[in-house]
Amino acid sequence: KKICQGTSNRLNLLGNYENHYETMLRMFSNCSVVLENLEVTYAQKHHSLAFLQSIEEVVGYVLIGMNDVAVVPLGNLRLIRGQSLYDGQFSLLVLSNYKRNPASPSGFSGLRQLQLSNHSEIIRGAVKITHNFLLCNIETIQWGDIVDSSSEPSIVLEKNESRASGESCDPSCDNGSCWAAGPDHCQKITKLQCAEQCSRRCRGPKPSDCCNRHCAAGCTGPQADQCLACRDFNDEGTCKDTCRSHMFHNSKIHRGVPNPDAKYAFGPICVKACPHNYVVTEGWCVRTCRAGMFEVEENGVQQCRECNGPCPKVCDGLGVGAFNNSVAVNASNIEFFRNCTKINGNVNFIETSFTGDLFHNIPPMDPAKLEYFRTVKEITGFLLIQSWPENLTSLSAFENLHIIRGRATHNMRTSLVVTRTEHLRWLGLRSLKEVSAGRVMVKNNPQLCFLQPLQWTHLFRSTGQTADIRNNKPVDVCKQQRQTCDPECSDQGCWGPGPEMCVSCLRVSRGGRCVPLCNVLDGDPREAELNGSCVSCHSECQPQTGIPTCHGPGPGQCSQCAHVQDGPSCVAHCPQGMLGEGDTEIWMYPDRAGRCQLCHQNCTQGCSGPGLSGCTSSAGQSTLAVCVVGGLLIVVIVALVTFVLLRRRRITRRRTLRRQLQEKELVEPLTPSGEAPNQAMLRIMKETEFKKIRVLGSGAFGTVYKGLWIPEGENVRVSVAIKVLREATSSKANKEILDEAYVMASIDHPHVCRLLGICLTSSIQLVTQLMPFGCLLDYVRFHQDQIGAPWLLNWCVQIAKGMSYLEGRHLVHRDLAARNVLVKSPSHVTITDFGLAKLLTANEKAYRADGGKVPIKWMALESILQSTYTHQSDVWSFGVTVWELMTFGSKPYDGIPASEISSVLERGERLPHPPICTTDLYMIMVQCWMIDPSSRPTFRKLTAEFSTMARDPSRFLVVQANLPSPTNRRFYSRMLSSEDMEGVIDADEYLQPYKEFGNHGDNSCSHTVAAHSSSITS
Repeated sequence: KKICQGTSNRLNLLGNYENHYETMLRMFSNCSVVLENLEVTYAQKHHSLAFLQSIEEVVGYVLIGMNDVAVVPLGNLRLIRGQSLYDGQFSLLVLSNYKRNPASPSGFSGLRQLQLSNHSEIIRGAVKITHNFLLCNIETIQWGDIVDSSSEPSIVLEKNESRASGESCDPSCDNGSCWAAGPDHCQKITKLQCAEQCSRRCRGPKPSDCCNRHCAAGCTGPQADQCLACRDFNDEGTCKDTCRSHMFHNSKIHRGVPNPDAKYAFGPICVKACPHNYVVTEGWCVRTCRAGMFEVEENGVQQCRECNGPCPKVCDGLGVGAFNNSVAVNASNIEFFRNCTKINGNVNFIETSFTGDLFHNIPPMDPAKLEYFRTVKEITGFLLIQSWPENLTSLSAFENLHIIRGRATHNMRTSLVVTRTEHLRWLGLRSLKEVSAGRVMVKNNPQLCFLQPLQWTHLFRSTGQTADIRNNKPVDVCKQQRQTCDPECSDQGCWGPGPEMCVSCLRVSRGGRCVPLCNVLDGDPREAELNGSCVSCHSECQPQTGIPTCHGPGPGQCSQCAHVQDGPSCVAHCPQGMLGEGDTEIWMYPDRAGRCQLCHQNCTQGCSGPGLSGCTSSAGQSTLAVCVVGGLLIVVIVALVTFVLLRRRRITRRRTLRRQLQEKELVEPLTPSGEAPNQAMLRIMKETEFKKIRVLGSGAFGTVYKGLWIPEGENVRVSVAIKVLREATSSKANKEILDEAYVMASIDHPHVCRLLGICLTSSIQLVTQLMPFGCLLDYVRFHQDQIGAPWLLNWCVQIAKGMSYLEGRHLVHRDLAARNVLVKSPSHVTITDFGLAKLLTANEKAYRADGGKVPIKWMALESILQSTYTHQSDVWSFGVTVWELMTFGSKPYDGIPASEISSVLERGERLPHPPICTTDLYMIMVQCWMIDPSSRPTFRKLTAEFSTMARDPSRFLVVQANLPSPTNRRFYSRMLSSEDMEGVIDADEYLQPYKEFGNHGDNSCSHTVAAHSSSITS
């Protein structure tokens, strides 16, 4: 079976209709298995699609769209695997196969018959057939027999009611299901009729008709070699779950040995050898190695091997990974190719690469950055040059390119294209050794010379490869202008002028440069000729006259040694004291012929000749040893004396400094921070001073009670809320409660809550004011029909004032929302719930969180993505809070999961314009939701803006309502109803009796059950 690659062009038109059709014809002619996708698009009336009859299996998806032909003949297509899906969902997509044709009775022309007569199974993916106004019989198909019902795929079919006038199914078709009229086009049922014993497919209703479990699309018998298609792999006609392993266990020697019958998985087919331009890894034929591996050639086969340390830099090319949709190399992506040694994919240069692309706002690319490609040695796809800078006369940026593999080809056939370059004079690809697959096309380059037909044939590795060289600078003109190969080049041609550009040398080469001869008998340095190359002799070779100095590059290939010879090798001197066998020292001396000889076995310090008389005396060495030891002793004594003197000097200085410090009574040096002291008072209460009445709510870390505070020694009772931490709560939760207490105790503002006190019992207890009207979110929801514009804008002013105060105190709230704003009275609101709040020091600008539950839909984008919180991220939350008020408590981003909020914000989507707001007010919200934090307004500016609006509310809000009386206690009446509440006063009346009630004082953070639970669990 012939295997073809397939396409991934979707609905893109390649050139004109004729070019597009020729591309399909080349790709799918005589093809049985399509490794990627089968895309049949833009076929016109006069085009024949008969070449599709040979296709039996598609690994990816099948797309039939934008065609004007009447019949798509896919009669032998049995199986669609759906390993890649169109739009991540569809494995069979048939759409928009029509054209308007006034001459036709229906007013249209286009697809009438989708002949999938033998199609029986789609392993993965859904089906969509729509906008095919003339397509008949598709509604009769029983899709439940074709798709995998366990994955619940969607079947989208558009019925064609009046325009189609095709023939009905043949009476012999089961249940009236067919792809087209006639008995040959009935649907083949292979699943719905199967007996219960069958695992997947069958050929009839009996238990004996079940297909083998490795079969797909049906079978002719129960065996694995009787399948119509294979579910996993086809090994020479037999279906298997894996191809034959490359190792098997030999029971005689009890270890794994190579399997001579091993095969590789090439798509769904088991093959003995992978195609030449593919790479082998773990028994698979693949286009690229996975991360952490690199390509090597072993026994003529490209293999993936683990990197020993850092891998050579392999970069994605066009059509792969991050550049899957990129058209060409340009200024927006050139930096990604720096220091690459291998490019997985394609490299394209077109006109917009150097002139820029105004439509996509891409500037022109600097030609100097083409130098990044000098490190590239391999391109796995194709190289396309359709434009090149005027100041460059060659492709010298690719002078180190060794291989173009052609795993993906341009227009399905070419892997090297150089065309329509106005100033290119020679190619300069002097290192190119292989074009593994695909054609070479070099044409329409008016200044290009140095082209020879023979220079391409030795690069090809696959059958059918050709070189299309035409319409370049005429050969006779190149000769007249002396733009021809150097005389030292062979008849295989060259890549440019000079002896360095030869494809191969006429005689010999030296360092990549063709030369007439090597420096064998004279010249410097002396050389030897080896396999057509000049190699330098070793530095220990003695230059000779009239005879070769060496016959290779090693020290053992010299004709004569420059100094001495140790065995077969020339060395600078004989071994002196080297360790030999048995850890014995080896001493040698040169004889008269310059060969190294062993000293006498009793010579322990070397020798100058044979025998004991040649041993070196040790007297000189003894003197040397005495001098060395004496010198070292002197150095040690001097170092010791110096150390003692320095130590005494340091002790004296320390004593003097201590005396001076004692005289001046200076104990610690001053390092002022510049920050004002925190003079807030924290009240420590006794447990006997307050009384718990009933539970308001509970959370993960504790419980909230309604209670009374009776200060010791005073005859007053104050209504309060009491938060009690659980005894089993972790130390981290205790710390968070104390942090919240610290924050609340440090605050003194009319529109921000402050702590009344803390009780340090075994379970920490926080005491705050009890608010009768609850949170602002529930208040606006309950009184939606009665709240007027003045109240909404005044609440916004008060929240902005409170947040401006927190910003001045370096406090980031992190959880601002309408649910965390309390209603003390209809004219007075306060900010509460400091469970997530964090104080910043004077030098800190941001706080980075370490995880935990957070209110995603109220958070700024930088807080969601980077867990970074600033005053400007609180501004974002303020904008969402204002939106909640203006929509009377609507849920922000309702219906959108929290996990998708970041992607929604990155796409530019924001909360919609509330109906009651004018554009002036909505634009302030939009400013709060800018991506750049520095572009958002400050709380001081927001206070000024909303104060201006509050003076003229009807200009900015269109609301006709009145706020209910503060004495209307129906809302949250349960919170206030209890015994022992007579004579109870508010905390403000007790703490600040001389201030006007309702306008100043500390306010409680405890309001509703939900609010208390949220505060504790945060």
